[in-house]
Amino acid sequence: MAGRRRARSPWAVTLCLLLVALVGCGGGPAADSARTEVQRLLDRRAAAVLDRDVTAYGTTGTTAGFDRLRALPLAAWAYRVTSFDRTGGTATAGADLRYRIAGHDAAPVTAGRTLALTRDADGRWRVVSDRPARKSAHQLWDQGAVTVVRGADSLVLGVGRSRDELRAFAALADRAVPAVSDAWGTGWRRRVVVLVPESLEDMAALLGSPASAYRGIAAVTTAETGAENAPADRIIVNPDAYGVLGPVGRQVVLTHEATHVATRAHTNAATPLWLSEGYADWVGYRGTGRLPAQAAPELARAVTEGRLPARLPTDRDFAFTGDAAALAQAYEGGWMACRLIADRWGEARLGAFYRAVGAHGKRQGAVEGAMAEVLGTTPEAFTGLWREYLREQLGG
Repeated sequence: MAGRRRARSPWAVTLCLLLVALVGCGGGPAADSARTEVQRLLDRRAAAVLDRDVTAYGTTGTTAGFDRLRALPLAAWAYRVTSFDRTGGTATAGADLRYRIAGHDAAPVTAGRTLALTRDADGRWRVVSDRPARKSAHQLWDQGAVTVVRGADSLVLGVGRSRDELRAFAALADRAVPAVSDAWGTGWRRRVVVLVPESLEDMAALLGSPASAYRGIAAVTTAETGAENAPADRIIVNPDAYGVLGPVGRQVVLTHEATHVATRAHTNAATPLWLSEGYADWVGYRGTGRLPAQAAPELARAVTEGRLPARLPTDRDFAFTGDAAALAQAYEGGWMACRLIADRWGEARLGAFYRAVGAHGKRQGAVEGAMAEVLGTTPEAFTGLWREYLREQLGG
């Protein structure tokens, strides 16, 4: 009946109180409070890393791995909690770790981490472990004690490598940087960071990919293309493939990768791989005195056997599918295309062509436009010139 109020059952009151309590223990204020406490804990832990203070680090939890971090020349180190899952006195936190290497990183690197935590008798949270998040790439210190060697223009970080080995990498990198500047210009940071893991599998873990994707590839460069201030440029070495190279080959590889660092701001979706990889190889081989047949043996074999390529390499040709000869031909074809431009139009035009392609921003029309603007030709005409160049240079 309207106007009458029913008396509330004491059972209903009890149920309401129980629900409030359950919410407090689950995803409500209590969980928010614990997450805030953990964020503060990680803030203290990060400060201890930057201060290289093992005592302060120990007050936040396990000190396992602290010595690995202490070796790093860090300018910044911070965690941001992104997820928090608590069960009683234990919890798992997802976090973004943001860090910068002093003197090298223009902006922080971001790495996904998973932290296991426990709450002690005094009600304080402590870190039990800190590991790469699922589907996130490893960091070098996850793989063992890090040895650091500084060069004039380089920083080399290695795991499972002697200091003498890493000094050799620094010497190669220090020769690569001015060689790249001589070809490309000085409008880049002119410093490189080289990571030397212990194995191919460790290299792949640093890249968050299967080892099969990099078998036979001596090194790769990681960076955000098309940006002036990318978080980081890292040259990551595959010790298995790199180790079988001779002195000239090792220098070519480091110079090739340093070229990717230098050209990164002008490399984007518009840039075909034949140009980005071919240009890096062109800079790598520049000044070595290597003849085309020496530097492009697989392509030379194809040409002399009457298997002249009908087109420039596509991006798909640069994917490693188990056919090492086909992959080599793709790189060699890109190098010969860039060598052709340098020989016919001049080295300055080659650099201008690279920049003009990247300035387009999108793939469609980029090469066509840059060829017309910088080289005064068309892709069809250029392909014909390239095929004739292969015959002349590699046909024996």
